[in-house]
Amino acid sequence: MSGHSKWSTIKRKKGVADAKRGQLFTRLAREISIAVREGGSDIESNFRLRLAVEKARANNMPKENIDRAIKRGSGGDKEAMNFEEIMYEGYAPNGVALMISVVTDNRNRTVAEIRHILSRHGGSLGETGSVAWQFKHTAYFSLQAQGIDPDAVFELAVDAGADDVKFDDNLIEIIAPVEAFKQISDALHKANLHPDEAGLKMLPTNEIELNKEDSLQVMKVIEALEELDDVQEVFSNLNISDEVMAELAAA
Repeated sequence: MSGHSKWSTIKRKKGVADAKRGQLFTRLAREISIAVREGGSDIESNFRLRLAVEKARANNMPKENIDRAIKRGSGGDKEAMNFEEIMYEGYAPNGVALMISVVTDNRNRTVAEIRHILSRHGGSLGETGSVAWQFKHTAYFSLQAQGIDPDAVFELAVDAGADDVKFDDNLIEIIAPVEAFKQISDALHKANLHPDEAGLKMLPTNEIELNKEDSLQVMKVIEALEELDDVQEVFSNLNISDEVMAELAAA
């Protein structure tokens, strides 16, 4: 299982606490609003909106919240039209590269908050292009492996354009070019397979391994960044060991 998917699994387990703080619903609402702004409010023709709404429903976001986010993206809320998507680049301690996905209505505030967290933990904010070369923009899907025929999923994914399909005892990961995202998603949907996670990710081309202490130090930085309201997701090139994952899950 990749470092990205390990951390995603941990975050899902911690999702209840996140939802109680309201951060999860805020992030989901922003995803929906931006999807509407870019592609319209028709969930059938706007694929990004369909994914955002499905993700919101999977996280038990109330229907009225979803409808309100769609209305905001349609122009019903002028403040929502001020949001912009930005990808910041930087380093955590021990040379771990970070890609920080942000949706904000005030980039000055957001960059100051990100820089403060990185500096406080021994990291730094980088210039555009300083880190991105270590990542690839990729279509990504993950499914629970239980009860699923791996050969059937492999064939389906490859036929739909996947570059790689990874298996372990608990999880199936599908990695594909960005342009194959819709085709793979439609194929999974047609086969009645529902991913736990589906989206466009920045996945590292090479991961680095650290000892337990240093890995936990990096994960504290990532957690602090993800607690910022404007941060949607943080990608890193850290390979999280099973030992570190178990400690994070128990925290």
